[in-house]
Amino acid sequence: MTEIAGRRVLITGGAGLIGSHITDQLIPHEPAEIVLLDNFTRGRHENIAAALESGLVTVIEGDVRDADTVAKAMAGVDLLFHQAAIRITQCAQEPRLAYDVLATGTFNVLEAAVEAGVSRVVAASSASIYGLAEQFPTAENHHPYDNRTIYGAAKLFNESLLRSFNDMFGLDYVVLRYFNVYGQRMDAHGAYTEVLIRWMERIERGERPLIFGDGSQTMDFVHAVDIARANIAAARSDVSDQVYNIASGQETSLLELARALCEAMGSDLEPEFGPERKTNPVPRRLADISRARDDLGFVASIGLKDGLRELVSWWRGLGTTASGATGSSAGDSTAASGATSGSAR
Repeated sequence: MTEIAGRRVLITGGAGLIGSHITDQLIPHEPAEIVLLDNFTRGRHENIAAALESGLVTVIEGDVRDADTVAKAMAGVDLLFHQAAIRITQCAQEPRLAYDVLATGTFNVLEAAVEAGVSRVVAASSASIYGLAEQFPTAENHHPYDNRTIYGAAKLFNESLLRSFNDMFGLDYVVLRYFNVYGQRMDAHGAYTEVLIRWMERIERGERPLIFGDGSQTMDFVHAVDIARANIAAARSDVSDQVYNIASGQETSLLELARALCEAMGSDLEPEFGPERKTNPVPRRLADISRARDDLGFVASIGLKDGLRELVSWWRGLGTTASGATGSSAGDSTAASGATSGSAR
């Protein structure tokens, strides 16, 4: 078991959905310092306001695409959580940006980690690498070659880069493949925000949540607090050079999700359906979670109904009944991997 106490920690994308929850959960372990690198494109200062009061947190506003900034942030770091990324839907619209952030940015981070002598890396990956998976529940050794998104391609490259850095430089790492992440601190403001946010906006206005397709597409939802727990477990474990699915192991259709969200919001609205889109046409997601349970001791603890109630309460507390978005595609991923560009999360 690796101890976190007294170590200097860096989180890329540290002010975002997952990075901020990792920060909160690190504080009781009494690290020497927690450095958050974020460009605040999607990360929010309010996500880390409570953590800053601990006196353990330092914020560096910068971007993983800037190698010099990354190198400066990495100086003296023992433990690295690499969470910075952009959303899958944004990748489709801005592929050059996606490449720069997800590929070049990750290379910058890992290169700096080697030069700084970082002892351990916990890196975010995604179920997107499985593409149109053929086996369910999907295990980590399922072939990753039927992905057709630039996001999934970049995440697969990142995993391969980590393996090569392990061979070349002895870089100690664990990769966590997140499935469909949700929870308080989701991006409620950006142009590429999550389907749950769009649905809450509609339901609050008395409009039915809009599903593109027939609602049969399934996802494996896991709360951001649980994702953060998995990161801490991976950081403290003795495993290395391994990849783990991080999910609930429960399959939920979009139709079931929409109805559960209506219930959480106290609404009796029923979903409406629109023509299917091709943004992320993955019909099914269901993770095999046995390796994470056996090796890391990780099992998701927050059920979907409880998680949705917490999400609704948090979202209503923001005081935003956002502007006119019309719902999100049945194929849009829900909080794919959670960071925005380098600096950001």
